[in-house]
Amino acid sequence: MLQLANTGPEDVVYDLGCGDGRILSIAVSKFNVKKAVGVEIRDYLVKTAQSRIRELGIEGRAVVIHGDFFDVDISEATVVTLFLLTSVNNMLKPKLENELRKGARVVSHEFEITGWTPVKIEVCSDGYLRHKIYLYVR
Repeated sequence: MLQLANTGPEDVVYDLGCGDGRILSIAVSKFNVKKAVGVEIRDYLVKTAQSRIRELGIEGRAVVIHGDFFDVDISEATVVTLFLLTSVNNMLKPKLENELRKGARVVSHEFEITGWTPVKIEVCSDGYLRHKIYLYVR
């Protein structure tokens, strides 16, 4: 997802529904992003992601917000990653349209954002399943 978005050192990545924080850790350690912010509502996953960040020593560049991503300001994001159902992506669409600056990239794993046209769709395999990744540019 981060590779498809051409993520790099000038980017601020927001992972909405960040789960265990693996995208945050990869964004910082492999893509050298300026900042990675995860938003997660489930307490145990917030703790898991925070623990991962501490273990990797990337506290200064990665953070997890415990909350509802509908309530978090995402306007500083240059890259947003999603692994949410199409119905949730569609509920999130007005927020993305209102808060993201022109040129921000939105990468969605498996599920489309209805009404938006992806600039690229990539199909990859993990050896067992095929995955479709959608890249959108605001």
